[in-house]
Amino acid sequence: MPGHIGIVACSAEGAALCYRTICTEGAQLLGGLHRHPEVSMHTPSLHRYVERLDAGDLQGVADLMLASADKLTRSGADFLICPDNTIHAAFDLVQPRSPLPWLHIADEVALEAKRRGFRKLGITGTHWLVRSEVYPERLRRQGLDFARPGESERLEVGRLIMDELVRGIQTPQQVDYLAGVIAGLKAQGCDAVVLGCTELPLILHDGNSPLPTLDSTRLLARAALRRAVTAAA
Repeated sequence: MPGHIGIVACSAEGAALCYRTICTEGAQLLGGLHRHPEVSMHTPSLHRYVERLDAGDLQGVADLMLASADKLTRSGADFLICPDNTIHAAFDLVQPRSPLPWLHIADEVALEAKRRGFRKLGITGTHWLVRSEVYPERLRRQGLDFARPGESERLEVGRLIMDELVRGIQTPQQVDYLAGVIAGLKAQGCDAVVLGCTELPLILHDGNSPLPTLDSTRLLARAALRRAVTAAA
């Protein structure tokens, strides 16, 4: 049997996309219609994460993630993923205490960027994520350079994500604004952009982005699928 994937979720839209990707693409790896690995998911109310992020309380974020990890362990999960880039800022506080191994979302993005021959990545996402070291640290390990939007753009992108995309609101105006932000990253020499919020792939893709996109949500889901199938070999 394939490995049992545990999803430590945060916001609904990104977690749902990750879950759907595992289920719909599982058949390609498992060789049968409607086949996919067993999946369990847990998330507390999103406001609990937001309160801790606003307070800069990474230990509090880690405690929420570990509470989910404990519940998923009891459900029988073999390993864990988190389809939320922002709360990976607490990953170093989570990993030593975790009852199960994790895949790190930024590692999967960095590996894909290197595989595709990109050298400098633009980082997009919530204002918490973009100002953090979640991506810079993991990109440097793969010898990749990066750039970030300016402060005003970070705040507006963060607002679009938290006030609109997380709530399932999608508009052409969002795409236009984000395309402008990505164009600015291209002007800084970036040759690809990290969609570093798991809701961004709901509205952005290679067809409407000024740069090739690295879809963190689906890359993590596909890595989890590979891990689960490898466990069954």
